[in-house]
Amino acid sequence: MQQQDNRTKELGTKPIGQLLLKYALPAVVAMTASSLYNMVDRIFIGRIPDVGTLSLGGLAVTFPIMNLSAAFGAMVGVGSSTLISIKLGQKDYASAERVLGNLVSLNIVIGIVVGALGLLFIDPLLLFFGASENTLQYAHDYMTVILYGNVVTHLYLGLNSALRSTGHPHVAMSATIATVIINAVLDPLFIFTLGMGIKGAAFATILAQIVSLIYVIAVLSNKRDIIHLHAGIYQLKKQIVRGILTIGLSPFAMQLCACLVVILINKGLTRHGGDLAIAAYGIINGITFLAVMVVLGICQGMQPIAGFNFGAQQPERVNEVLRKAIVLATIVMTSSFILCEFLPHYPVALFTHDEALAQLAVEGMKIIVIMSPIVGFQIVVGNFFQSIGMAKRSIFLSVSRQLVFLVPFLLIFPEFWGTKGVWMSIAAADGIATITSALMLWHFYHQRATQHAPSIRKSSTLKRTFFHNRVTP
Repeated sequence: MQQQDNRTKELGTKPIGQLLLKYALPAVVAMTASSLYNMVDRIFIGRIPDVGTLSLGGLAVTFPIMNLSAAFGAMVGVGSSTLISIKLGQKDYASAERVLGNLVSLNIVIGIVVGALGLLFIDPLLLFFGASENTLQYAHDYMTVILYGNVVTHLYLGLNSALRSTGHPHVAMSATIATVIINAVLDPLFIFTLGMGIKGAAFATILAQIVSLIYVIAVLSNKRDIIHLHAGIYQLKKQIVRGILTIGLSPFAMQLCACLVVILINKGLTRHGGDLAIAAYGIINGITFLAVMVVLGICQGMQPIAGFNFGAQQPERVNEVLRKAIVLATIVMTSSFILCEFLPHYPVALFTHDEALAQLAVEGMKIIVIMSPIVGFQIVVGNFFQSIGMAKRSIFLSVSRQLVFLVPFLLIFPEFWGTKGVWMSIAAADGIATITSALMLWHFYHQRATQHAPSIRKSSTLKRTFFHNRVTP
């Protein structure tokens, strides 16, 4: 127990740079592995003899359903892990443990309900989300298996988030890497050797998550840790559930909006480019999302540090971790921009040998990544507000990028520029959303600086510290 207490106390004492590297590096590795996990599926699926392109198209139209399911999982997982971090900062260990128990119970209930509803309406949903007669069967085969394993996915992702908040970032990383390796081994076995096609990729995904979930549960059940799984903490408590869901509304809104956006993207691509354009989007999404996942890993490393110090009323440390996370995220997204803008043929070649599909993917990706160098800032700021429990601000940033900016562009631009208009919509929304994030962050620091709180005056005002101090990651 003393060991875990020391792990959590270091969040309020160790230098921020060291802490961010300690917590972000495992999270970045885990998130990168998670992104590779999805890429592995697409790479193998794209090479299924005779039907690889259609299978990729079928996989692409499952994204809205998976985003919808992930929305509920993120609401519980992120909300719980943030609340655990804040409670640990307040040294309220009993409450932190009850939050962990409620995380498990909520994920089981929501996982069953979402999975059952998805299975009940699977074909109408896939058709609504952009499946054609050619791709429906492939999407159906893949999504059916995924939905049967929905509870496993929710529990695995939720408890993995809890590992980072309870001082086990390296375990969270190891669990994710194990999932990727197992999936990569099982994919060719199920898809090609056993002849299961796209359905084999789904079975590989769920089986890999089951193995890692068992490992995660074993680690979180260690009685020597202050915060661990045990009988008596699983009963849902109204106050805890409300706290989890309130904080988790931001990632839920973001995922829900992402679901709507993908629907509009799929419909626009289907109308103007057909199944080939849908498959191209699947490839682009797989490549560009890798950098986004790295940035999300940085945000996950920031989350327990920001949450703990916010709960411990150490605003100067909260401010410092934000600055350094922004710098790291900007470096990552700028690197992604250089690769995708100037060397796009190399990553695209991993997914397909179809020249027409590859050309369409290259053209789309070069447009989509135009705003990438500034997108890291936008992502970090949204996650920062979420990490310190300011759900309304985080929700606004999440929803505005998707609904206020991207949706109108998706309805207008394709009418003038066809498939190219879809790619342009994504880039334009990213640019405006980043400006909005900057304005909201400025308002936050301006507001804090004018409240005349003693803790803020001691730090020479958060506003001045953020905008004028030199930062090195």
